[in-house]
Amino acid sequence: MKRPFEQAVTEHGAVVLRVCRAVLGVDEADDAWSETFLSALRAWPDLPDDANVRAWLVTIAHRKAVDVARAGARQAVPVAQVPDATAPRRDQPEEALPDGDLWTALAELPEKQRLCVAYHHVAGLPHPEVARIVGGTPAATRRAAADGIARLRSTYAPDGRVSTHV
Repeated sequence: MKRPFEQAVTEHGAVVLRVCRAVLGVDEADDAWSETFLSALRAWPDLPDDANVRAWLVTIAHRKAVDVARAGARQAVPVAQVPDATAPRRDQPEEALPDGDLWTALAELPEKQRLCVAYHHVAGLPHPEVARIVGGTPAATRRAAADGIARLRSTYAPDGRVSTHV
C-alpha cells in the first residue's frame, strides 16, 4: 500500500531541495522544489506502489530545474550594482546546506558533471538511475560524477577536506 504523500515530502523533501540547489543554485532552487512537489502531488495517485519514490521525485526535480533554468535564461535581471557576495540563507538548518564556497564550486562544474554529482552524491541515486535521468550510460554517469568530485576536491578543497557526499 502506498504511503501518504505528506510522508514522501517529509522523507525526501530535503534531498530534493539539495538537488535543486546543486543544479540551479540557491536563489532559484525554491521555485523548482515547489514545482516538483506540485507536479508530484498531481501524479501521486497514479504512481505504482513499488516505485522508487526518491528517484521519481529527483526525475521530476530535474525536469523542473531545466524549466526554471530556461525561464531564467529568457529574462534579464537589471541591477544598479552587482553585489559583492550573496547573503547566506538562514531559513534552512545548517546541516542541510553545504557552505557557500562548495555551492560556488559545484555551480562551476560542467553541466553533466554537476548533474551527476547532484543526483548520485546528493540524492543518493544509483548510476543506472542517474543515467536514465540525464541520458547516457551508467558508466558515463559514473565517470562524470567521479570527474566532478575530483574537480571539486582540486578546486574547492585542495587539502582534501571535502567528502564524496556533497
